[in-house]
Amino acid sequence: MNNSSSKKSRPIWLKLWFWIFIFLLSGTTTTSFGAIAALFAPVEPEFVTQLLQEFTADIFWRRRLPYQLSQPINILVMGIDEVSGVPEDSPDIFEGRSDTLMLVRANPRNKKVSLLSVPRDTRVEIPGVGVTKINQANVYGGQKLAESVLENTLNDIEIDRYVRVSKGAFRELIEQLGGIEVFVPEPMFYVDNTQQLKIDLKVGWQTLNGEQAEQFIRFREQVHGDIGRIQRQQVLLKALRSRVTNVTVLPRLPKIARVIQKYVDTNLTFQEILALANFGIDLEREDLKMVMLPGRASLRNEYSGSYWVIDEDGRDRILEQYFDVKLNKFDNDNIYNPMEKKEISPLEYKIAVQNASSYPKAATELAQYLYDQGFNNVYVVSDWSDKQRFTEVIVQGGYLESAEVVRDTLGFGNIEPTSTGEIGSDLTIRLGEDSLEKINLLQEQEQSL
Repeated sequence: MNNSSSKKSRPIWLKLWFWIFIFLLSGTTTTSFGAIAALFAPVEPEFVTQLLQEFTADIFWRRRLPYQLSQPINILVMGIDEVSGVPEDSPDIFEGRSDTLMLVRANPRNKKVSLLSVPRDTRVEIPGVGVTKINQANVYGGQKLAESVLENTLNDIEIDRYVRVSKGAFRELIEQLGGIEVFVPEPMFYVDNTQQLKIDLKVGWQTLNGEQAEQFIRFREQVHGDIGRIQRQQVLLKALRSRVTNVTVLPRLPKIARVIQKYVDTNLTFQEILALANFGIDLEREDLKMVMLPGRASLRNEYSGSYWVIDEDGRDRILEQYFDVKLNKFDNDNIYNPMEKKEISPLEYKIAVQNASSYPKAATELAQYLYDQGFNNVYVVSDWSDKQRFTEVIVQGGYLESAEVVRDTLGFGNIEPTSTGEIGSDLTIRLGEDSLEKINLLQEQEQSL
């Protein structure tokens, strides 16, 4: 066999399946299932098998897909809670609360995919209902009301399509994949007899089955609550990346496709889905940017209930950087604009430094180095419970350009465009073993003085 041709063909179809599963409609509990379900929901099972065969045939790659994504598309993705007393085959299974809510943008102009996670407790105004949590919108008015509420919440952004995924999808997906490898950063134990829920996961790397993966997602710690859940959803998405690009998954795909048809409601046409799949073929992993809607948890006596209160300036910044929404307040060319954007220097961002290397003082010494370079809001947090080879500059608050400034200042590290760092920080630097070279250099410089 020609090795060069093998190296070319294998990554292409693996990337295709990776993006079918993930790039468009996943990142959270039930919606981790959304992509593959949406792909096959409008199609008869016989055609599913034919399509799967074509995706792995050499002629397919010479032919490519006939559909192209010609313009950006925004897709609302909701993972729906179980609706009590409703049979699995009833369309009413999609009428529950949205346990998960995301906005996904596929943009062929810059060849990027942006994923915005919206906390389910986000405080919004629902027409005819009043001020409540955004996860109620689907209950009161289905996907149309949910779309309308999110559009109003995000400065009238236009939502083009939707995908709703019912509960039960996620567990079956993980089982069909043969489990998923995840690092559990802390002991997770919780019992709720009323929900018949027991969570019991130990610290460390584990291959989780469907039930355990659901526990990993559903665990709601007291300190960070729903925001911690969103972080774990993004961690799981990263784990799914590795799993679905494994060659051993391919034989399982026809069964997965048939099993999940019952779990998805979408208005994406089959042609649109093929265009999205075609768009995904040439994307790399770093082309997927994940961010959380900026905000804060409400204070104990601030409202009648607990909410995620939107940071409007942060929201507007995210919409501009990730979703191409241009607002007057960001028109820096107009010096007379009273709403002109107020820039914050990267030096003022809250930067958490976390050690994930074998050198105990790594975080302290590199935090001091950053402070000496002018970053005046740097702090050290508890060590990460797993050792890493490479340093990550985690874009916790969505500040991509500032992450690059910090990375360039350090002289090493990979940009991680997710919200999986220290909650409350703008950027989190998780130091790996590659940080030791920089530390040794700094120590030598200090000794030479």
